[in-house]
Amino acid sequence: MTQATPAARDQSRAGATGPGSATGPGSEAGRVRAWPAVLAAAVLLLAAMAAGMAIGPAGVPFGQVLAALTVHLPWHPAVAVPPISAAIVWQIRMPRVLLGALVGAMLAGGGAAYQGVFRNPLGDPYLLGIAPGAGLGATIAIVSGASPAVLPLAAFAGGAAAVALTYSIGAGAGRRGEGEAQPGAGAGTPSGTASILLAGIAVGALFTAVQSYLAQQHSQNLQQIYAWILGGLSGATWSQVQLIAPYALVAAAGLLVHRRLLDVLRVGEIEAASLGVNVPRLRLLVVAAATIGTGAAVSVSGLIGFAGLIVPHVIRLAAGPSYRIVMPASLIGGAAFLVLVDIGARTLQAPAEIPIGVLTAAVGGPFFLFVLGSRRARRSSA
Repeated sequence: MTQATPAARDQSRAGATGPGSATGPGSEAGRVRAWPAVLAAAVLLLAAMAAGMAIGPAGVPFGQVLAALTVHLPWHPAVAVPPISAAIVWQIRMPRVLLGALVGAMLAGGGAAYQGVFRNPLGDPYLLGIAPGAGLGATIAIVSGASPAVLPLAAFAGGAAAVALTYSIGAGAGRRGEGEAQPGAGAGTPSGTASILLAGIAVGALFTAVQSYLAQQHSQNLQQIYAWILGGLSGATWSQVQLIAPYALVAAAGLLVHRRLLDVLRVGEIEAASLGVNVPRLRLLVVAAATIGTGAAVSVSGLIGFAGLIVPHVIRLAAGPSYRIVMPASLIGGAAFLVLVDIGARTLQAPAEIPIGVLTAAVGGPFFLFVLGSRRARRSSA
């Protein structure tokens, strides 16, 4: 874990914000509305999961949904559940809802982490090239005729490779640039952060170019490739839930452990370093945790955009900018958000499904414009 001095810990406990901030020192209003935001997100998640298991093309009464869940408890009352209802709830809807919750939590948590560690309010979990990398890995698996079980592993490997390449190039360039004059740069310009972000753009463009070439050379696989790119949970199974759950737990723990130091980082990299925070190490650990979670998510869901941008900003607008609240509320709120979006994806055009990526883009595009144009949204991200 990244170590900080007592001064840094004191600054973190204060919320790393100035006077008048929603969660700043002495702000009673910030303390009153902070943790209720996490509780509200948890209530929303429970409601979303209940709706996800009750709503679908096949009409299953809510009482049968509860009965189908109850019979799987170690000690349960004797209840009669129609076999078809039990199969729909436990084998189809339950794993889909849980998988959507895990994917949404990882995307929103990754977005909050990248926004904090790079101090970029428009950062998302794909900032360092994980989306093009995962897309290339999935494309290679599809065009090579690999079994369906290989596709998630290929996507995870491709995303992790892209982030590793981005970080190694960007961090190396940042270290070489330390101490060099940067004409036109303001005082305290974090060359390491800028180099990593620029490397992410370049690596993403390279991986996207290779993926586009492979897709063009194997046009017979285009439909399958684009179906994966647009994202979805239609093939959710218990094995997929078991596959990504350990990665999600590790990623969530890593992000939550460092949420206070992300508050310290909000005052600036130079100031955080003066308070005893090892900024390069903090950045590496947070990026690694976010990459593990995001890579696991996209490996089973495809590329789902905007979830990592929308949810953290909504949390900031509701509860203030402190990462002590933003991070846990983003994880829970992201899970609820994607479960709700998935309900729309499988019901709006039932029995056909709309790709989740299409719906999140339809919601995220206008929200992106709102963030750019809203003074309050910009202030909450500062």
